[in-house]
Formats: sequence, C-alpha cells, structure tokens
Amino acid sequence: MDEQNGNSKNTMEVAYLAGGCFWCVEPLFAELRGVSAAESGYMGGASANPTYEQICTGRTGHAEAVRVTFDPAQIAYRDLLEVFFATHDPTTLNRQGADVGTQYRSAIFFADEEQRETAEGVMAGLRGDSTYTSPIVTELSAAGPFYRAEAFHDDYFNRNPEAGYCRMVIAPKVAKFRKQFAERRA
Repeated sequence: MDEQNGNSKNTMEVAYLAGGCFWCVEPLFAELRGVSAAESGYMGGASANPTYEQICTGRTGHAEAVRVTFDPAQIAYRDLLEVFFATHDPTTLNRQGADVGTQYRSAIFFADEEQRETAEGVMAGLRGDSTYTSPIVTELSAAGPFYRAEAFHDDYFNRNPEAGYCRMVIAPKVAKFRKQFAERRA
C-alpha cells in the first residue's frame, strides 16, 4: 500500500484518475510530457490490499485507477484533466464501452483542495459548454489509500500489443490520443 503523501523533497505532484480499465488509461498518461510515472492500481473502496480478482467482482468498492506522477512546471493538473475527459466517456455510470461494473467508473480522486477546486471548475466548464449530451457522472472524491495493482498490469498495453483487448480496445484509443494530443507527448 502507498498512502499518498503530497509533495516530498522534489516538486512532483500526484493525480489519481479512474476512467475505465487501467490498461486503457495508463498508456495515455505515460506518454505525456511532464509525467514521470503512470501506475495502475485500485482506489476508492473500503477493502485493504485488494487483488485484481477481488476488484473484478465489483464488490470491493474500488475503481481501477491510475496514479499519475507529474511535474507541474511541465504540465498542469488542469491539462491532465483535459486529457482525462477527452479519452473516456464520463457520462456512463459504472461503464466504459463493454467494461461494466463499479470498478470501471469515471472518478477523480483529488489529493488536496486545489485539485478539488480545479476538477470542479473543469467539470462545470464541460457541463456549461455542451461538450456532452448526457450528464457527467464522474465521481469526485478525496484520495484515500492507493493500492498498486499486481506487476503483470504494469505497461500492459506495450507488453501485449497482440492481445485481443489491446488490439480491439486500447490501440484505437491510444491512436486517437496520439493524434489529438501530439503536441503534449514526450
């Protein structure tokens, strides 16, 4: 388990985002300039040290989430949220595409009040500009313990490019991201 602990000796910050299967979310944030790490894990539930098998039951309360470590001098938290909202559907409750269950919910787990205020502002802006025709259902909650996922989830997409889910679901999402956010990639 890794309790979020804010800034340490350096200037890096952490964002916690859940936008469906973490195999789909991690590769996007890992490619952004200013991001030093994108790590898959579990957050938002009550169970301590959950396993992937437990998460898949939908009974732990945890979402598949990604911990994004970033340098705010290179990329702002608001920019991370822009990528987040552009790369998943925040209007479907407990679902992203064919992935269904509370573990696939859209969620932002804020690390501090500044992140909460920024997320609220971004969400209000999206509601106000009619980007989505359905209401945004993204959960906004204080970050709690982040539990790293098992090692086989790390860099899953890049290590398994020929797997069916990677080819059919993740690859098109990554291609769209690379085109849309080309100027922000590392």
